[in-house]
Amino acid sequence: MTQNQLIAKKKVAPLKSVPINSQAIGVFDSGIGGLSIAKCIHQNLPHENLIYVADSQFAPYGDKSSANIIERVNKIADWLINQQVKAIVVACNTATVSAIDQLRLRVSIPIIGVEPAIKPAAIHSKTQKIALLVTEATAVNTRFLSLVNKHKNGAEIYIQPCAGLVELIEQGLYESEQCRKRLNALLVPLLQSNIDTLVLGCTHYPFVRQLIQDIVGDKITIMETAQPVTEQLARQLEIKGLLASYEHISQQCFFSSKISHEQAQLMSVLFGKNVSLQQLPAL
Repeated sequence: MTQNQLIAKKKVAPLKSVPINSQAIGVFDSGIGGLSIAKCIHQNLPHENLIYVADSQFAPYGDKSSANIIERVNKIADWLINQQVKAIVVACNTATVSAIDQLRLRVSIPIIGVEPAIKPAAIHSKTQKIALLVTEATAVNTRFLSLVNKHKNGAEIYIQPCAGLVELIEQGLYESEQCRKRLNALLVPLLQSNIDTLVLGCTHYPFVRQLIQDIVGDKITIMETAQPVTEQLARQLEIKGLLASYEHISQQCFFSSKISHEQAQLMSVLFGKNVSLQQLPAL
């Protein structure tokens, strides 16, 4: 595959003058992590158009202030709305806990967020000891902490910030020895606390799920949120009459605020099909 095939030079025209149910679903993240959500959406709703935005110029969001995250979220959402998307999936846990409430007040289309699977984890756990792997920003976010307290159902929750993990995944090092060592340092202390359930609280982390499973073993249940998010999106589209018809042949468009040949290659691997990556306009 040539570089020109991976990185498109020409901007994609907005999906205009088409029936509203054929308009795209916008999906965005600070980088490539949201592809774990976008891939699940594509697999379950194959007739839907997708516009994916990797805000890699500003990644990771996990070390940014809430004010900076809100500013970026609003700019990207406004750009997606200008592309006439019919719904937006905030495919980033950090962006969800920091910015989704105000975003829903700003726009009228369905906004679907990503939140750690605390409630099902609390129901599932036998030891009532649950670990949440999250970014640094999520770990101290008041909305996130309120969700933990609301849904923990008496369980003991270990919140583990994972500094540096998103950056390793963004660099394509999600199967590397460096990544394994980082995960080992994070996970071994949690195992010593007798946890039996581990929640992946960042959309990047499913891409290191196998490494995590190798470290924690088969007796630890790992939970993520791609399927519940997809199901919630489908429910909202159905309620509002926005589901694409089964005859519709879908297309997927990919944008990045920091485009590179290496990122296009990595996104192609993670999404499971060739990605023609385009430059996101300066926002």
